[in-house]
Formats: sequence, C-alpha cells, structure tokens
Amino acid sequence: MATISLLFLLIISAFAAAGNAATFTITNNCGFTVWPAALPVGGGFQLDSERRIWGRTGCSFVNGSTTGGHCSTGDCAGELSCTVSGQPPATLAEFSASGTQDFYDISVIDGFNLAVAFSCSTGVGLLCRDASCPDAFPNNANSGGSPTSCPANSSYQVTFCP
Repeated sequence: MATISLLFLLIISAFAAAGNAATFTITNNCGFTVWPAALPVGGGFQLDSERRIWGRTGCSFVNGSTTGGHCSTGDCAGELSCTVSGQPPATLAEFSASGTQDFYDISVIDGFNLAVAFSCSTGVGLLCRDASCPDAFPNNANSGGSPTSCPANSSYQVTFCP
C-alpha cells in the first residue's frame, strides 16, 4: 500500500500573556484519507487552555458542504469544521496550556481509531499504535497517568499512522 503524505499545518495563535504561538504540524502517513479535526474549531484563533486533535476516517461531505456529512470514526455531528467532540471511537492528541509550560498526551478514553504519534520539539515523543498502548490515557493511569510537559509555545507534531 502506498503511503500518502498529506501535510496539514495548523498554526495556533496564543493571545494570552506573552502573545506567543504554539505551532502544530499534522501529518497523515496513512494509506487512506484522514480528516483532521480539532476543538476549538478552525485555525488562527485564541488558544484556550485545552485542545483536542483527532483523525476522522471514512468521511463523506457532499459537494464541499460544511454540514450534512458523515464520518465512520470521529464524526462530529456531520460537520466538516467540528464544533463538538468527535464520536467514539477517536484516538485523541490532547494539549493544555498552563502559563510557562504546556502539557500533552494521547488518550484512548473515547476509543481507538488511528495510530498516533504526538511530540513536542523539546519533549518526549508519545506513540499509540493500538488501543492497549502504554503511552495512552487511561492505560498509563497505573504509572501516574500524568501528561507530558513541554515549554510553553513550542512546536508540536501529530502524525497519523506513524
């Protein structure tokens, strides 16, 4: 199966305190189309304290319509640009800003639909290839289950099918 390398760059502006920005690069290494989704919706918006990114699969949107579509996994009420969380199963890459440090993790609390790698430019890389992956919450709850930290406003990489 050929690997499709689709680079979807999502720059998130943080208008809080210092006005710096965290940059997220989202890459699809799957042999099929993945429809990245994030909450809050869109790009170039204020960085709230918590954010989720997930991949949707098996999506169909008629004639570029922004509503009335459907995804087999991670569907968000039929919307192209999600305003609600995706329906399970959806492997989540989660991010939280907290002053001088950011925190990130992978979660399978909403089920598993895609292998995901999530890393910070100066932090630890997390990898989840199946629902029982030890790097994902809640599987890592026995080892403390705490998210991984990174300096605020760093660059992040989310890769589907790493």
